[in-house]
Amino acid sequence: MTGPNGRALVLAMGNDLLGDDAVGLHAARMLRCVAPGHVDVVETGEAGFALLEFMHGYDHVLILDAIQTLECQPGSILRYSREDFTALLHPSPHYAGLPDLERLARQSGLHFPTHIAILAMEVEEMRHIGEELSPAVASALQHFVRDALQVLISWNGVS
Repeated sequence: MTGPNGRALVLAMGNDLLGDDAVGLHAARMLRCVAPGHVDVVETGEAGFALLEFMHGYDHVLILDAIQTLECQPGSILRYSREDFTALLHPSPHYAGLPDLERLARQSGLHFPTHIAILAMEVEEMRHIGEELSPAVASALQHFVRDALQVLISWNGVS
């Protein structure tokens, strides 16, 4: 795997002040203790085109985030890849999807990851002000970390 010094990136997204929205950040903090040595773990509250700066130079990026589809039970872990996302009709620097980031990277001559995995946990409430996770999300946090670790291990060729 290539990237800065052959490293992979875990990019955890969220806001610590919005309860369940911080589940990716909580997972990243736990993952730092158990992640393989070739993994960089970064937490961010950024979105849109700002994410390109974090992803630049890595071939393997795992994104951890909260999601609210209202189609799954809170605590459910959903898996996505770059193929699951389509470009926005009217992209904005405040909200840009992966296809928009990839297009900007290619147009700018920047390296963009060839392997992107997204793990998103279904949450109860993403706008609740507070630092605590809801009970369903908190009880699924270990599973979220375990699933992230499995993705990282699979990229390293370790079983």
